[in-house]
Amino acid sequence: MRHSRKTLSASTIMDFNVENSAGESLGTIEDVMVDLDEGCVAYAVLSFGGFLGFGDKLFAIPWSKLTPSPDKDETFILDVPKEKLQEMQGFDKNNWPDFSDPQWRRQTYDYYGAKHYWEEKV
Repeated sequence: MRHSRKTLSASTIMDFNVENSAGESLGTIEDVMVDLDEGCVAYAVLSFGGFLGFGDKLFAIPWSKLTPSPDKDETFILDVPKEKLQEMQGFDKNNWPDFSDPQWRRQTYDYYGAKHYWEEKV
C-alpha cells in the first residue's frame, strides 16, 4: 500500500519497515498504542534485532517521530542513529511498560526529542 493515502488502519501498518535517514534498517512496526484520553496515536512499538521474531527488543517510539518514506512503500523513517536506538532501554514481548505512567512517558518522549502531545492545548 502506498503512502499517498493519508489515513491507514493500524493493522495495515503492522510489519511496515522502519529505517533511519541513513537508510539503515531499525526494525518493523509491531503494534500501535492509542492514548484513549487524548484521542490520538501515542506510540508505535518497534521490533528491533533478533531473528525470525526471537530475541527481538521492543521500543516505544513517539508516533510524531515517524514519517512515511518518500521513496519506499510500507516504510517509515525514524531520524535517529542506530546507536541511539541500541542505547535506549527497550522491553520484551512478555514485559511491556506501563504506557500511562507519566514519568515513563516523559522520559521516552524526551529521549527522542518529541513534543509532549498531552501538554499541547488548542
